Amino acid sequence: MSIWVIFTLLGSLALLMFGMKTMSEALQKMAGPQLRHVLGAMTTNRFTGMLTGMLVTASVQSSTATTVMTVSFVNAGLLTLAQAISVIMGANIGTTLTAWIMSAGMSFDISNLAWPAFFVGIILIYQKKYRYIGDFLFGIAFLIFALATLRMTGQNMHLGENQDVLDFFASFDPDSFVTTLVFLLLGGVLTFCVQSSAAVMAITMILCSSGALPIYQGIALVMGENIGTTVTSNLAAMSANTQARRAALAHMFFNVFGVIWILFVFRPFIDMVCGWVGYDVLMTKETAGTAAFLANSAKLSFVLAAFHTAFNVANTFILIWFIPQIERFVCWVIKPKKVDEEEDFRLHFITAGFMKTPELSVLEAQKEIQAFANRMQRMFGMVRELLTLSSSSTDKKDTQAGDFNKLFTRIEKYEGISDNMELEIAKYLDSVSDAHLSDDTKAKIRAMLREISELESIGDACYNMARTISRKYNGKQDHFVDKQYDHLHQMMELTDQSLSQMNRLMGGRKESFDINRTFNIENEINNYRNQLKSQNINDINNHEYTYAVGTIYMDLINECEKLGDYVVNVVEARMGMRQKEY
Repeated sequence: MSIWVIFTLLGSLALLMFGMKTMSEALQKMAGPQLRHVLGAMTTNRFTGMLTGMLVTASVQSSTATTVMTVSFVNAGLLTLAQAISVIMGANIGTTLTAWIMSAGMSFDISNLAWPAFFVGIILIYQKKYRYIGDFLFGIAFLIFALATLRMTGQNMHLGENQDVLDFFASFDPDSFVTTLVFLLLGGVLTFCVQSSAAVMAITMILCSSGALPIYQGIALVMGENIGTTVTSNLAAMSANTQARRAALAHMFFNVFGVIWILFVFRPFIDMVCGWVGYDVLMTKETAGTAAFLANSAKLSFVLAAFHTAFNVANTFILIWFIPQIERFVCWVIKPKKVDEEEDFRLHFITAGFMKTPELSVLEAQKEIQAFANRMQRMFGMVRELLTLSSSSTDKKDTQAGDFNKLFTRIEKYEGISDNMELEIAKYLDSVSDAHLSDDTKAKIRAMLREISELESIGDACYNMARTISRKYNGKQDHFVDKQYDHLHQMMELTDQSLSQMNRLMGGRKESFDINRTFNIENEINNYRNQLKSQNINDINNHEYTYAVGTIYMDLINECEKLGDYVVNVVEARMGMRQKEY
């Protein structure tokens, strides 16, 4: 085998992987949001969940994309873990379409279809409206061209007539269970190393269809590929949150269980699939002649595709009845970490290991920003509680000083968390924006960057108020008078209402959100601030309290008004509106 043949094989496999990636991402750009809505709406029970996972995966040609969406929905509380398991089962069936496409490419000369796809694709790419269709056609063209090159290279290598290759595979006892395990392990290791079950499937099809690799060993490689691809996802999920790791473990359990039971009916099951395709498992080169043997072997790519589909359909049919038990098992194996998640900075929805599909990664970031917004409202609630503690009478001050300082320390910690969340989410969005994205997704990323900046400003405003309250509490200034406390609590109540409106938008759909309610609350805050500002000057002149107390009082009022402005900016960013000047 010459060095150029090896490079041709490797280059074709690389082109195959790139073509599938391009095709999948183009489909996701065209239908990403719609796919997410379908996934959320059509998983009412285990069977519709399975069908949804199958159809979505077959549409976008990526079980990874389906898994990412599913895990995101579980994290967001839109899907239960049981529903997610049914979707993942369906994704295993949907991904078998790839094997059928590859088997067609290995069996027929379809290379001529690549050239018109390239030509039409390049025309569409330069037309903004249809460029994603052009990307999809380019992906298809690369895929077809790679399959045709692999098929031609495999034929030119004459592996079925190479005695050294035949002797190597013949050295393994075809009737030995150990041989099956060796090839199963080899398939898993290869898939893990190249990070692509499609590439290993292509190699298996070349070896089998050329007559070099017997069908039973080829099937064992395919079974190993099923396990190898789940090892990759489990390693990626190690740094993820509890639900993501549980979903990845359920995926591995599904495939490992399937491999275990198929080993008990290995020969009869394969013989049944071979009978469907019309492949003679007993034919040898010596008994039938080289020409008939090679013609029979050419059917093996379809046998592999048929087995892959039959295996996943049968496995799903068996396990779909035991989804609650699988859910309990993975929850028992992977227990949640016993940490105070509110006090521990950690991104809950964004997981670097799962960021495989840029278009769908936006959903992860949106959920993280939603959690960020909720955390900021909790921080503001602490500030309100801090103000209440600061109003304690002198005889209670010593006993409540510990509670005050403890709460102020929590607010300080939250301020640091808000800074870290802004940086980490921005870093994630920056890595997503490096990919080729649709205009809609680019606009969403710009809006999300504006959202996290404003949310961090809300954290700063909360911390500024807490510092002002602490300075007054620990200083020698007089207490606020009763009406000042009443005004502050009323202003903070309005501010909290605006934060509640913001979080209602962040957790729901903007089409059903009444933005006028947010603007009305902001107007109330502004008018109330102006009213209190005038009243404060009169009260100081009337010697109701000192100028120093009045300054601290108005600092808190003004900070609430600023916070309300930041809330409006977040809402406008989510609604896709331009920022106003305040």
